[in-house]
Amino acid sequence: MSASATGATGLFSWPTRVYWEDTDAGGVVYHAQYVAFLERARSEWLRAHGYGQQSLLDAHGTVFAVRAMRIDFRGPARLDDALEVSVVLQQCRRASAVFVQEVRRDGVLLLDAEVRVAALSASDFRPRAIPDALYTQLKSLETSAE
Repeated sequence: MSASATGATGLFSWPTRVYWEDTDAGGVVYHAQYVAFLERARSEWLRAHGYGQQSLLDAHGTVFAVRAMRIDFRGPARLDDALEVSVVLQQCRRASAVFVQEVRRDGVLLLDAEVRVAALSASDFRPRAIPDALYTQLKSLETSAE
Protein backbone atom coordinates (compact mmCIF):
# COMPACT_ATOMS: atom_id res chain seq x y z
CA MET A 1 0.00 0.00 0.00
CA SER A 2 1.27 3.49 -0.80
CA ALA A 3 0.08 7.06 -0.67
CA SER A 4 -1.45 8.67 -3.71
CA ALA A 5 -2.30 12.21 -4.66
CA THR A 6 -4.34 13.60 -7.50
CA GLY A 7 -3.09 17.04 -8.44
CA ALA A 8 -6.21 18.69 -9.84
CA THR A 9 -8.47 17.93 -6.88
CA GLY A 10 -5.82 18.23 -4.17
CA LEU A 11 -6.93 14.85 -2.80
CA PHE A 12 -4.28 12.88 -0.94
CA SER A 13 -4.96 9.31 0.12
CA TRP A 14 -3.07 7.31 2.75
CA PRO A 15 -3.63 3.55 3.03
CA THR A 16 -3.92 1.80 6.37
CA ARG A 17 -4.95 -1.63 7.55
CA VAL A 18 -7.09 -2.42 10.59
CA TYR A 19 -5.14 -4.43 13.15
CA TRP A 20 -6.32 -6.22 16.26
CA GLU A 21 -5.18 -3.31 18.45
CA ASP A 22 -7.51 -0.96 16.51
CA THR A 23 -10.65 -2.91 17.34
CA ASP A 24 -13.03 -3.45 20.22
CA ALA A 25 -14.14 -6.83 21.54
CA GLY A 26 -16.46 -7.25 18.55
CA GLY A 27 -13.70 -6.82 15.95
CA VAL A 28 -14.99 -3.37 14.92
CA VAL A 29 -12.66 -0.35 14.84
CA TYR A 30 -12.94 1.48 18.15
CA HIS A 31 -14.23 5.00 17.52
CA ALA A 32 -11.19 6.80 18.99
CA GLN A 33 -8.83 4.90 16.68
CA TYR A 34 -10.22 6.78 13.69
CA VAL A 35 -8.67 9.94 15.16
CA ALA A 36 -5.25 8.25 14.91
CA PHE A 37 -5.95 7.21 11.30
CA LEU A 38 -6.88 10.81 10.43
CA GLU A 39 -3.79 12.20 12.20
CA ARG A 40 -1.43 9.85 10.38
CA ALA A 41 -2.91 10.77 7.01
CA ARG A 42 -2.56 14.53 7.73
CA SER A 43 1.04 13.99 8.85
CA GLU A 44 1.84 12.06 5.67
CA TRP A 45 0.07 14.72 3.57
CA LEU A 46 2.31 17.36 5.15
CA ARG A 47 5.40 15.17 4.59
CA ALA A 48 4.44 14.65 0.93
CA HIS A 49 4.55 18.44 0.56
CA GLY A 50 8.05 18.65 2.02
CA TYR A 51 7.25 19.42 5.64
CA GLY A 52 7.62 16.47 7.97
CA GLN A 53 6.55 17.14 11.55
CA GLN A 54 10.13 16.90 12.86
CA SER A 55 11.56 19.18 10.15
CA LEU A 56 8.83 21.75 10.82
CA LEU A 57 9.75 21.65 14.50
CA ASP A 58 13.51 21.78 13.90
CA ALA A 59 13.56 24.43 11.17
CA HIS A 60 10.70 26.67 12.31
CA GLY A 61 9.92 25.83 15.94
CA THR A 62 6.34 25.22 14.84
CA VAL A 63 3.89 22.40 15.58
CA PHE A 64 0.28 21.87 14.57
CA ALA A 65 -2.36 20.88 17.11
CA VAL A 66 -5.98 19.92 16.59
CA ARG A 67 -8.23 22.78 17.65
CA ALA A 68 -11.60 21.32 16.68
CA MET A 69 -12.95 18.22 14.99
CA ARG A 70 -16.30 17.13 13.60
CA ILE A 71 -16.66 13.44 12.78
CA ASP A 72 -19.59 11.61 11.18
CA PHE A 73 -19.43 7.84 11.57
CA ARG A 74 -21.27 6.25 8.65
CA GLY A 75 -20.28 2.58 8.77
CA PRO A 76 -17.96 0.26 10.67
CA ALA A 77 -14.48 -0.82 9.67
CA ARG A 78 -13.45 -4.26 10.83
CA LEU A 79 -10.38 -6.31 11.60
CA ASP A 80 -8.08 -6.72 8.54
CA ASP A 81 -9.95 -4.15 6.42
CA ALA A 82 -7.76 -2.18 4.00
CA LEU A 83 -8.75 1.48 4.36
CA GLU A 84 -7.97 4.66 2.43
CA VAL A 85 -7.81 7.83 4.50
CA SER A 86 -8.06 10.96 2.37
CA VAL A 87 -6.96 14.51 3.09
CA VAL A 88 -8.01 17.72 1.37
CA LEU A 89 -6.96 21.16 2.56
CA GLN A 90 -10.14 23.20 2.51
CA GLN A 91 -8.90 26.46 4.02
CA CYS A 92 -5.61 27.94 5.17
CA ARG A 93 -5.35 31.06 7.30
CA ARG A 94 -2.23 32.67 8.77
CA ALA A 95 -2.30 30.56 11.94
CA SER A 96 -4.74 27.73 11.21
CA ALA A 97 -5.96 25.31 8.57
CA VAL A 98 -9.11 23.27 7.97
CA PHE A 99 -8.91 19.79 6.46
CA VAL A 100 -11.69 17.62 5.10
CA GLN A 101 -10.99 13.93 5.53
CA GLU A 102 -12.69 10.65 4.71
CA VAL A 103 -12.12 7.00 5.53
CA ARG A 104 -13.21 4.54 2.84
CA ARG A 105 -13.13 0.78 2.37
CA ASP A 106 -13.35 -0.37 -1.26
CA GLY A 107 -14.76 3.05 -2.17
CA VAL A 108 -17.49 2.92 0.49
CA LEU A 109 -17.55 5.95 2.80
CA LEU A 110 -17.19 4.88 6.45
CA LEU A 111 -16.39 8.23 8.05
CA ASP A 112 -16.04 11.87 7.12
CA ALA A 113 -14.46 14.57 9.23
CA GLU A 114 -13.57 18.23 9.28
CA VAL A 115 -10.43 19.00 11.28
CA ARG A 116 -9.21 22.48 12.25
CA VAL A 117 -5.56 22.67 13.26
CA ALA A 118 -3.73 25.60 14.83
CA ALA A 119 -0.09 26.53 14.31
CA LEU A 120 1.70 26.79 17.65
CA SER A 121 5.13 27.77 18.87
CA ALA A 122 6.89 24.57 19.95
CA SER A 123 8.52 26.36 22.88
CA ASP A 124 5.38 27.64 24.64
CA PHE A 125 2.45 26.19 22.65
CA ARG A 126 1.06 29.64 21.97
CA PRO A 127 -0.56 30.43 18.60
CA ARG A 128 1.81 31.67 15.90
CA ALA A 129 1.75 32.40 12.21
CA ILE A 130 2.49 29.54 9.85
CA PRO A 131 6.03 30.05 8.44
CA ASP A 132 5.83 32.14 5.24
CA ALA A 133 7.13 29.51 2.80
CA LEU A 134 4.75 26.86 4.18
CA TYR A 135 1.84 29.32 4.25
CA THR A 136 2.37 30.22 0.59
CA GLN A 137 2.51 26.55 -0.36
CA LEU A 138 -0.58 25.67 1.69
CA LYS A 139 -2.58 28.55 0.17
CA SER A 140 -1.76 27.14 -3.27
CA LEU A 141 -3.11 23.74 -2.18
CA GLU A 142 -6.44 25.04 -0.87
CA THR A 143 -9.44 23.54 -2.57
CA SER A 144 -13.16 23.92 -2.12
CA ALA A 145 -13.98 20.46 -0.80
CA GLU A 146 -17.65 19.70 -1.15
